Order: sequence, then C-alpha cells, then structure tokens
Amino acid sequence: MTTHVGIVGGGNISATHARAAAAIPGVKVVAVCGANREKVSTLASEHGAAAYDDLEKFLAHRPMEVVCIGSPSGLHGEQGIAAAQHGLHVLVEKPIEITTARADALIEAADRAGVKLGVFYQDRFQPDFVRLKHWLDEGGLGRVHFVDARLRWYRPPEYYSGSKWRGTAALDGGGAVINQGSHTVDLLVWLLGDISGVRAITRTAVHDIETEDTAAAILEFSSGAIGVYQAATSVFPGYPRKVEIAGANGSVIVEQNRVIAADLRNGSFPGLGEAARDTNPSTSSPVVSDIGGHQSAIEDFLAAIRENRAPRCDGREARRSVAVIETIYRAARSGRRETCS
Repeated sequence: MTTHVGIVGGGNISATHARAAAAIPGVKVVAVCGANREKVSTLASEHGAAAYDDLEKFLAHRPMEVVCIGSPSGLHGEQGIAAAQHGLHVLVEKPIEITTARADALIEAADRAGVKLGVFYQDRFQPDFVRLKHWLDEGGLGRVHFVDARLRWYRPPEYYSGSKWRGTAALDGGGAVINQGSHTVDLLVWLLGDISGVRAITRTAVHDIETEDTAAAILEFSSGAIGVYQAATSVFPGYPRKVEIAGANGSVIVEQNRVIAADLRNGSFPGLGEAARDTNPSTSSPVVSDIGGHQSAIEDFLAAIRENRAPRCDGREARRSVAVIETIYRAARSGRRETCS
C-alpha cells in the first residue's frame, strides 16, 4: 500500500523532507506547496509531484494522507491546523511553533480532527542518544547534578540577508535559541526531564538581525540538576555541539550526535564509539546532506499512524522545548529568574 505525502515549503529543509520520504519504500511525494514558485516547481519536478502556490488547493490534492511542513516556524500552526481540518496527518519541522499558545492550538486541532501530529526532532532517533536515554533512565550515571550544553555555530551574513524570515521575531520566533538551539533544548528535556527555572542573557553580537545570535542560560531542572546552555550562530568558524552530563557515577560527553566519552566510577556506556559520525556540515551551514534522521522520523510517524499510537515526538512532547525557549527569552528580557510553565 502506498502512502502519499505532501510537502509544504520549497527551501532546504523541505527538500530534505522530500528526499527522506522518497527514500522509504511504499512512500510517494505527490504534491509540493509554497510561496516561491520557482523553488516549489523545481522540488515538485524532482519527485514527479504536483506544484501548488495555494494552500487550500494543495490540501485538497488526492490521494494524499500525510503532510510534512517545512515552512517558516511561525507558519507551522496555521498551516498544520488547516491540514488537520482536511483530515491529513501532520508532521512539522522543529520547532512545533514559536509560542506555546500556538503549539497548543495546533495540538488541539489535531486532537479534534483525529489525526496524528509529529515533530522532526531527529536527535531522538540517533542510535547513541537512544542508548543514552535508556542508560540514564536505568540509573547508569546515578543522580545527574550538572549539565553543560554548548552549541557554538556560525552562519554567514547571507544566511540571514538572503531570507525573508530567518532571524525575525514574527516568523523565526527568535534567533539561535529557537532555530539552531531548539534541537539541543529538546535533547535536554528528553534525556533529563523538565526544566523548572531559567536565568538568561541574549545578544545580537555579529549579525544584522532583529533577534539574538548569541545566548547563554542557567537551567534548573525539576530533578534538582542545574545546567549551562549556550546557543550561537556568531562563533566563527563554528564548532561541534557538545553536551556534558555529570552524575554520581561519573560523566558522559556528547559531540554532535555521538557519545564520545564516558568516564565512570563503575560500569561502561553501551556501544561507546560505535555510532557513525555526523556528516552534516551543521556547524557552519544549514545544508542537510545526511537525511537519515529525518527518514527515521518519517518512518516512525507512518508506523504511529498504522499502529494508532503516538509518534516518538508528538505535539505535546515538542511543546516542552518551546516552553523552555519561551522562558529563556522571558528571562533575558526581565533580567530575573523565570519559571517554566
């Protein structure tokens, strides 16, 4: 049985969604919709799909059961709600939306329509991170007390100047924290649980944009652990993401999508060093060359539809990171500790 997938957006990430979907046996990309007619036409042609610049006409395309949304973040809710109202399952690029209120509206619309809602947080499918999650849940590190998460990347000026939405409050929702740093926030709450309080500072240090390209935050986890979080697109030439987690039994270090070290009092981390290196040039470029994580997310989403279960990252899971990001921004504005809600 063939699953027919529609793509919303014609840019880099939508092309990634289309390639990832087309790589799955039994899946066909049948329609592409976006405002940039040239990009949409090119992407549609590559997959033998119909091209649309009108969302309602696109959503009426049949056969089509699933829509992958890769448009600017501030449009995810509006477009996702429209897709749900057409009875289509919705899989959106991170973040789910730029505010928790908009995320809630999308979650409620999917619930009312009886369709599945998922979000591309592909860290949750990386083999090392899956092992790390199980290992932490089983107490492999003991009680975690300190976390250091550093995303010190670089984006050239044309990354922002060549886009109508990147680095804008209305469509990006912010800068480095909500865009590039969103994956790391999701990874932290997935691995270590909810964050209860935040102190933060943000700056527009290098780029000519209205939002931040540099941020630092102190995170208080509900478990009692504390953490330091950094997110930047201002650090030339860009360095691999690192996350260091310390617990009673020692420390583990994550670089990009791999656990690269585990210094433990007792035992060992399973499969240390076995995961393949991340080949995406994410430290200095938005280009996605390795579609494996996105493909795994789509495969899980389609399985969730067949099995009538929640996707690994559904709307409510994805909302957790937006709540933290909102709190980081609120704390940066107020100069005080702010509570997550």
